[in-house]
Amino acid sequence: MTRPGRNRPRRPPGRHRIRNLTLTAVATALAVLMVTAPSEAAHTPPRTGFESAAGARWTDADEERSLLAAADRHSDRVTVDRIGTTRQGRPLRLVRIGGGAPATLTVLLVCSQHGDEPAGREVCLETIRDLAYATDPATRALLARTEILVLPTANPDGLAAGTRGNADGLDINRDHLALRTAEARALAAVIRDRTPDVIDDLHEYGATPPAYDKDLYALWPRNLNADDRVHEASERLVERYVRPAARDAGFSSGRYGVWTDPVTGGTLKQTAGDGQERILRNTAALKHAIGLLVESRADALSEAEQTEPALGQRRRVGSQRAALNALFAYADEERDRIRAATARSRAAGFADAGPVYLGGADNEAAEPGEILTDPPCGYRLTADRYAGVRDELALHGVTSRPDGDGVYVTLRQPARRLIPLLLDRRATFHLTNGQPDTAC
Repeated sequence: MTRPGRNRPRRPPGRHRIRNLTLTAVATALAVLMVTAPSEAAHTPPRTGFESAAGARWTDADEERSLLAAADRHSDRVTVDRIGTTRQGRPLRLVRIGGGAPATLTVLLVCSQHGDEPAGREVCLETIRDLAYATDPATRALLARTEILVLPTANPDGLAAGTRGNADGLDINRDHLALRTAEARALAAVIRDRTPDVIDDLHEYGATPPAYDKDLYALWPRNLNADDRVHEASERLVERYVRPAARDAGFSSGRYGVWTDPVTGGTLKQTAGDGQERILRNTAALKHAIGLLVESRADALSEAEQTEPALGQRRRVGSQRAALNALFAYADEERDRIRAATARSRAAGFADAGPVYLGGADNEAAEPGEILTDPPCGYRLTADRYAGVRDELALHGVTSRPDGDGVYVTLRQPARRLIPLLLDRRATFHLTNGQPDTAC
């Protein structure tokens, strides 16, 4: 598929054999640890509430806190930090997992931005525990060269209330440009400071049978401003790793937002999964990370699941686990390709060349009025306008310099393709109106 407005060849997707070197190895090591003698009880890995109830209920906040504390105490490869506080006073915790040596790759898992989508959170909690307690060589090798960051509960207030939005009713996954919510601001700071190479956003969805009812959907960043290398690597992750892994684990799989004919398999329509820049999947690519969206089917798949909800809840978690397993295999097998893509994406902003797109997606050409064919050299902000967005620009990693009574934001920086989306009055979700500087 050629991206509209880019005119570059694309590799056809294909199946890829996945080496199950992470979570399966961890699970084997965990099985050994779980049968330790009483004298070794202090080293027995904790169980999530979901596991203890065989999937009949979700892990609660107290159980999460206890599990994270135990992992932090047990393992010198785990660190738990409080990175923010919600409006209702709940902590936003970031878990860092690594082998101690400088990592060559950083992976960030963002779990359950929507509070009524808990399956991804369960997999994230299990993964933290498994990686903390595993002793097998494969996991040690992975963690020796990979830093794994996990935001296990990205929306604690929404989780407590069982709502999609946070305590203010705001959808955090529509706030990754404006940064109005404490949750999105905390995540933006992590992305700025830790510069993850891969960002996995774990969600759930409601099916619309028979055209839109797969066990698991996945998608890459579709925003046209994503660097070509990052876009290609992201699509490769979905098509050659995540979807094949889901099928191999017995789950049906599709591309998120795309309705398909159940008979022919052809595309009927697309109802979601566009290039909107304020969604984390797309924001990730604009910040030079390989982006992945994973959506497990939340509603009952069968009469048996309606009768016994634990069956469906275990299916939801199982499909998320298959996707995460594929992500870890991808990160370990293709780290050189990933690092090259993200590094070149960051460096490309200094070249100050090429268009910026204010609309469109990789499967939908931008309208002529949505293309900055010859973008400005930068934007000038008055002192008042800058005061209104200074914190947000800083969280986005956008730099500026004094300019008269205000500031000047040059496009010659890593955030080049993000800046017009923040400061150009023609951009749909811009933060303020900057004055374009065209006298380059």
